[in-house]
Amino acid sequence: MESKKKRLKRVKDVFYTILIAFAIISFWRGIWGLMDLYLYPGNHVASFSISIILGIIILYSTENLIKRLI
Repeated sequence: MESKKKRLKRVKDVFYTILIAFAIISFWRGIWGLMDLYLYPGNHVASFSISIILGIIILYSTENLIKRLI
């Protein structure tokens, strides 16, 4: 009986992990789609460049924030 409970728990854990992964991927796909529509839609080079610069700025600023909080 105990092994059945462990097996059911394992199945539930795998199901929730897949569900959460799907939610995260869907969220980022939506963000990416909005950026494609609104961030220089006719100029891919400018859009990609701005995205890279914004990403670097956000990563740098959050790294400094985390260091100050710790």
